[in-house]
Amino acid sequence: MSKRVKGLNPELEQAVSTLLKQVMSDPQASLTDKTKVLDRALKLEQVKMRLADEDWGKGFYNDEDEGEN
Repeated sequence: MSKRVKGLNPELEQAVSTLLKQVMSDPQASLTDKTKVLDRALKLEQVKMRLADEDWGKGFYNDEDEGEN
């Protein structure tokens, strides 16, 4: 098994960026289409922020939780 690479796939980032530009500049695109693509781009940014923050999610586990089970 190969070691999993951390981070996002640059091709995915580029695809979302391209899709966002295309849909936003398309006068025939509906508001729903634009909102969906914008939501995907924002979700991608949210994931990138989580990956960059080493402490993200560590607050869910503390020493008190270990003794309860």
